Amino acid sequence: MAGAEKPCHGVTENTEVSNPSAALYPPAVVKWLKFIAAVLLLPVCAGASLALWQVLRDSGGADTTWIPFLGGGACWCVIFALLPKPMWIYVFGHELTHALWTWLFGGKVRSIKVTSNGGHVTVTKTNFLITLAPYFFPLYAVLVVAVFAAGHWIWNWPDYLVYFHLLIGAAYAFHLTLTFHILQTRQTDVTSQGWLFSAVIIFLGNAAVLLLGVPLLTGRVELARAIGLFCHDTIGIFLWLEKRF
Repeated sequence: MAGAEKPCHGVTENTEVSNPSAALYPPAVVKWLKFIAAVLLLPVCAGASLALWQVLRDSGGADTTWIPFLGGGACWCVIFALLPKPMWIYVFGHELTHALWTWLFGGKVRSIKVTSNGGHVTVTKTNFLITLAPYFFPLYAVLVVAVFAAGHWIWNWPDYLVYFHLLIGAAYAFHLTLTFHILQTRQTDVTSQGWLFSAVIIFLGNAAVLLLGVPLLTGRVELARAIGLFCHDTIGIFLWLEKRF
């Protein structure tokens, strides 16, 4: 894990890139451009926050969804607080997410190394989404959805929805708690992109997951309306800033 501090607990990982063209762009210039982009994206973060609040508020009556979802999340939080943290499982998901997003963007994965102390993936292609994807893409929650969707399609599982929501809550809480846990130590994924730019992308990524996931999970808000709220609130923030400056 070159260039990374290894903590006594948690995860520090690095994504190596076999890409000669990456050397053509001075890292300092790229970081400054990303910093500027991050500042310009701050109003988008505000718009996403407002839209997410409205979606959550409008979905609040979905008791059959929220009670098991929050129950699953609470169960995981108790496990997280009282038992040893399953770092190998988290690191495996973290590195696999790097790999999946590399394949999504047409790259190849040369190798993956996973230990409870850290992980390492070597790829032929990278970008900021590949680098930061593990911090906003809840892989295990997505796997729960995929397994239940397949089971429901084959065996018709309407009676098991409460267990589905319970597992989704636990899996999403797993993602949030362990992501927060490893971010307490220096992560080369984050430092390579710049702290502010990484924070903005991670926030927007998590907000996007919730803006898409909550309507699909609860059925109380149409997906198109959630997207419309995001666009409306974000434009409103920019118009408000324009009047002030």
